[in-house]
Amino acid sequence: MDKKLKYSKLKQLIASETFAYVLKRLLQAILTLFLASALCFAIIQLAPGSYIDTLSQNPQISQDTIKQLEQQFGLDKSPLEQYLRWLTQIITSGNFGRSFVFQQPVADLLLERIPATLVLSISSLIMTWAIAIPLGIIAGVNQNRFLDRFLQLISYTGQGFPSFITALLLLFLAQNLSPLLPVGGMQSIDYDELSFVGKILDMGWHIILPTVALSITSFAGLQRLMRGQLLDVLRQNYIQTARAKGLPENRVIYVHALRNAINPLITLLGFEFASLLGGSFIAEYFFNWPGLGTLILEAVRNQDLYLVMASLMMGALMLIIGNLLADLLLKAVDPRIKLENLK
Repeated sequence: MDKKLKYSKLKQLIASETFAYVLKRLLQAILTLFLASALCFAIIQLAPGSYIDTLSQNPQISQDTIKQLEQQFGLDKSPLEQYLRWLTQIITSGNFGRSFVFQQPVADLLLERIPATLVLSISSLIMTWAIAIPLGIIAGVNQNRFLDRFLQLISYTGQGFPSFITALLLLFLAQNLSPLLPVGGMQSIDYDELSFVGKILDMGWHIILPTVALSITSFAGLQRLMRGQLLDVLRQNYIQTARAKGLPENRVIYVHALRNAINPLITLLGFEFASLLGGSFIAEYFFNWPGLGTLILEAVRNQDLYLVMASLMMGALMLIIGNLLADLLLKAVDPRIKLENLK
């Protein structure tokens, strides 16, 4: 009986609209990643010079060593052969190549840094949405009043500050408030001696300033968007009808209006998720956070081909996953939406 029930549920899942949509998107993702990898590889090849060219300028490195390195990394072959070799290694063994600079497998380097970047980026995403959405609602409900104008002023100010300026100001603040706030790094010197809870609190203490630096600009734009969407929905006829029926204002706003106003913002989650990698560069650089940002910056600076390629593919994959998650969340929030109509 249990087996029949499980089989029936599995059959229903496979036949569902969501399963078919996810499968279709995953198949499209394979083609997208292939085309993106070919384009990125071609663009990188157009850049003048290479890692080997930089080494050849060093008189202490012999030409024999240069030739050995070219053969080791496959740089003695044509760009097409290099790309096909790199792609074959990924498909057959999951090998993304070896870093020129760090002399380690690219996959190992990325796996070492991914947790730090994800912790920083997700904390920034949570802070941004937890603050921007309520403030956007408050501004929309109090349109053209003092509170609305004050929040708009904060929003314009936040958007007017570039991320690196915000990071510099926060770094200056940390130096003046030291040791109240840590200046940089992810852990304290005595991190290994702390208890499990102490380690979490120590990391949370260090993540405050980088998170704020990442959140300010995003928070300002999201707050304005939430306000605009809510005001647009509040002007719709069905909202006026709900008010005419005598429904409480709180129910009209937080049940009927907010549910529809939040839909466009959920779509933004896909782009927000994809921007986690790129957005963390500045914060990681200024606050010495050991994440992907500083690693990829070093790879680009030294023309570390396979490390740069892997990071670009990671960004493309995050964009695909983010958009898929946004579509599924949109369907969960509003069941009236058909996944097949989402583009």
